[in-house]
Amino acid sequence: MKQILQNMRDGKTTVAEVPIPTPRRGQALVQVAASLVSAGTERMLVEFGEKSLVGKARSRPDLVRQVLDKMRREGLVSTLEATFSRLDAPMSLGYSSAGTIISLGDGMDSFKIGQRVACAGGGYAVHAEYNLVPGSLLTPLPDGVDFDSAAFTTLGAIALHGFRLTEAQIGERIAVIGLGLLGLLAIQIAAAAGCRVFGIDTNPERVELAKKFGIAAVVRPNAADASQAFTSNRGFDSVLICADTASNDPVELAGAIARDRAKVVATGAVGLNFPRKVYYEKELSFINSRSYGPGRYDSGYEENGIDYPIGYVRWTEGRNFQAIVELLESGKLNVSPLISHRFPVEQAPEAYEIITGKNKVPFLGVLLQYPLEQAPRSTVIQLSKPSSTGVSYGQKESQVKLGILGAGLFANATLLPAIKKTAGIELVGIASAGGMHAQHSGKKFGFTYACSDDDQIINEPKINTVAILTRHDSHADLVIRALQAGKHVFVEKPLALTLEQLSEVRTVIKQQAETSSGRLLMVGFNRRFAPLAQQLSAFVSQRTEPLYAHYRINAGYIPLNHWTHDPVLGGGRIIGEGCHFVDLITYLVGATPVSVCAQALPDNGKYRQDNVSMSFSFADGSIGVVDYLASGDKSFAKERVEVFCGGRIAVLDDYRSLETVENGSRKQFKSAFKQDKGHLGEMQALVSAIQSGAAPIPYDQLFGVSAAMIAAVESIRTNGQKIAVGS
Repeated sequence: MKQILQNMRDGKTTVAEVPIPTPRRGQALVQVAASLVSAGTERMLVEFGEKSLVGKARSRPDLVRQVLDKMRREGLVSTLEATFSRLDAPMSLGYSSAGTIISLGDGMDSFKIGQRVACAGGGYAVHAEYNLVPGSLLTPLPDGVDFDSAAFTTLGAIALHGFRLTEAQIGERIAVIGLGLLGLLAIQIAAAAGCRVFGIDTNPERVELAKKFGIAAVVRPNAADASQAFTSNRGFDSVLICADTASNDPVELAGAIARDRAKVVATGAVGLNFPRKVYYEKELSFINSRSYGPGRYDSGYEENGIDYPIGYVRWTEGRNFQAIVELLESGKLNVSPLISHRFPVEQAPEAYEIITGKNKVPFLGVLLQYPLEQAPRSTVIQLSKPSSTGVSYGQKESQVKLGILGAGLFANATLLPAIKKTAGIELVGIASAGGMHAQHSGKKFGFTYACSDDDQIINEPKINTVAILTRHDSHADLVIRALQAGKHVFVEKPLALTLEQLSEVRTVIKQQAETSSGRLLMVGFNRRFAPLAQQLSAFVSQRTEPLYAHYRINAGYIPLNHWTHDPVLGGGRIIGEGCHFVDLITYLVGATPVSVCAQALPDNGKYRQDNVSMSFSFADGSIGVVDYLASGDKSFAKERVEVFCGGRIAVLDDYRSLETVENGSRKQFKSAFKQDKGHLGEMQALVSAIQSGAAPIPYDQLFGVSAAMIAAVESIRTNGQKIAVGS
C-alpha cells in the first residue's frame, strides 16, 4: 500500500510502498477514502525535519541536552549511532481520516466489516491507503456524511474540546481569534451551541468566509472597536484562540476584549507571554486546550479501550468525535467550503509544498484521496531478490536464516546493527504490526522482504531462526508458536511475564527435547556477552568461596503512562528490565538464585515500584544485590557493578571501564571507542550455538533468572518477605 512518510534527517516527504497492516486485538483495518492534512501539527513536523542538524538543535535545545547527557554516559560513538538511527527512522504523517472497515481483530464486536467510519489519532489515522485503528478511535458514519467531510472529524473534535473548555452558555458572546481551518470549525460549533460568535483574523478572505457562515467577523486592526460594539462594551464572555503564531498578539488581544473573569482558551500554538496588568485586573482564566478531549494520551483509553464512565466524564475524545459526526449529519457543521485542495495520494508531496508555504498558494482544507476500488491486498512486499536456498531442520544449521518480529527503536538502533555485523546470518524477512517500520528496517538492513503478519515469518520455510523484538506481553506466546513451527528462537527480555507463561514455554522445550526435535531458545541477556563482563567473569572464575556482587542501576524516570509500567503490556520495569542485571550476577556465580528479598521505596504517586532493592541468595552462599532506581539524574552513569570475593575486588563501570584489585595490584581496562553492552557478542553466540547445536545460555539459568524476577515482584508486594525462586 502507499503511505506518506517523512524522514526526520533530511526532511523529505515521500510516498512509500509498505506492507498492509494486520489488525491485532482491539483494532480494525480500514481502507481509507480520504484524509485531512493538518496545516498546524504536520506543517511544524515537516518544517522541523527540513532544518539542518544545527537548525534542529537550535529549535530543540531540550533534545540537545539529552544528547550531551547520553554522550557523557555512553561515549561519542554510541551516542552518534543512536542519534542518527532515531533521525533516520521514518515518521508517519496524519491523524484524521475516513474509510471502510475491511478486517477486524479480536474484541471488536461493536464494529463490523463494511462499516463506514471516521478514524482519529497520530500513528493510527495516518495518510495511507489502509489504517490500523483501535476501536476507541473509530466513529461510525451515518449515510448522510460523506468521506471527505468525515475526514475533518478529528480536527473538529479539537475545536469542539476547546469550545467546551470555555463553558460557554446559550446567548453568551464568544470571540474566536484566528480563522484558519480550526477557527472556521470553532465558529460554526459555537454558533450551533447558541452563542453569539465574533471572528477575528488578519486575512480578509478568511474573514469574508466566516461571514458566509453568518458569523460577524473583522480584520485584526479593527478588532478592538468592533468588539466593543458587538458586546455593548461589556467584553466577551469567552475568547477562543485558534491562531498559529509565535507572536503574543492573540493572547494580548484576548485580554483586551474579554470581560471581567472571562475565560481564554488556546487551541492553537501561540506566544504565551501574558500581559499581567490586564489579566490581573480582569482576573482572567487561561486554559491551554489539550487535543481532542479526555482520553487523549491515555494508552488505557486509546489502545486498551477502557472508556471513562459517562456519569463522571461526559465528553471524552470518542464522544467528541461522535458529536462532530452528528453536527456534520445535521448540517450545522459545513466543511465543504473549507476544502481548498484535493490531491490523489500519489501527489501528496505537492500538498506539503502548499501547507509549508513553498508554493505561495492560499489554502485551507487540504485533502488526500485514495482509490476506492478493491485492489489486491498484500501484507508482504519484496525488498530484494529472494534467496533460493532451502532450509533443513536438523538440530545443527550451517547458517542462520533469520526472520524478525518487531522493528521498533531498540531493534533499529541497537540489535539490527549488531545482527548486520555478525557473520553467518542471512536476513530473510522482517515484520511489524503497522508494516511501515518493517519496510524501513528491511530496506535499510537488507532483508529480502517486509511484512505485517507474524505468521508469515513464523511459518516461512526459508527461515530457521526467529528473533522476537515485540512488546513484552507477546513474548511467551510468540516463542511457543515459533518453537512449535520448528524455528530456533531469540527473544528479547523478558521471556515471560508470569510463572504460568514461563511454565508453558518450558513445557514446549521439554517436549521437543524428548522427541530429539528441539530447537534452541535464547533470551536477550546481552550483558553477559559484553567483553568487560566476560573479563570480570574470568577474574573471579577460580574462586573457592562465595562472592558478593552489588549491581546499581540509575534507570531514570519513565512517566506512569508508559507501556512498560502496564502490568499486562510491559509487566513493570523490574520484570521487564531488571532481569538483565540478575542475569549478569547469575553468570558470575554460575548458578541461578534460590531466593529473593525485595523492597521498594514509596511511590508517592510518581513512581510505580521502580525504586527497588533486591537481595538474591545462591546455593553456594553467594549474595547478589540489585538496586534499581528511577529517582536519580539521567545524566549520571547508568550501571555499576562491584564484586568482592576471596581477596579480589572488581568494579565494572557502565560497560566502559573495568578495574580489578588483587594483592594490592590495580589494573584498569577500558572499552575501545564506545560502551559495549554485549549486543554484538550475543548475536555471535547465537550463530555459534545454532551451528553447534548447544544452547548459548544454560536453560536452568535462562528460566531461573526469569522466575527470579517474578519472585522479586512478589517479595515487593509482601513488603520484603523472602520468596523461594521456582522455575
